[in-house]
Amino acid sequence: MRLENEIRVERYGDVIILDIRGDITSYSETALKASYHKHVEQQDRKIILKIERDAYINSGGIALLIQVLYLIRENRQIAAIVGASRHYKKIFNMVGITKFAKICDTLEIALDTSDSKPGPNP
Repeated sequence: MRLENEIRVERYGDVIILDIRGDITSYSETALKASYHKHVEQQDRKIILKIERDAYINSGGIALLIQVLYLIRENRQIAAIVGASRHYKKIFNMVGITKFAKICDTLEIALDTSDSKPGPNP
């Protein structure tokens, strides 16, 4: 298990991709939240969290993803997750992450926002 993350940021117009390299655990909080606050602007319409297919995600990592997805929703932005293994897709559905973000098989699908609308501001 890797404790440090590298987060690469890509911008496609008003879409931001946070490419999370490494496992997602509570140790990822500083890197992920810092990248979100540094690179994401209010006018960005969609935030894509791209994770490595073989990344390990523990309960602390799931809690962190929920926190970041809540931030995205608070900013009335659209969220998507790409790269999750079948196992984590099932877990994301069980814990309710799919209520906050669309889980996509490919980056191309995640970038296609023609039918996406921001979630309600809770």
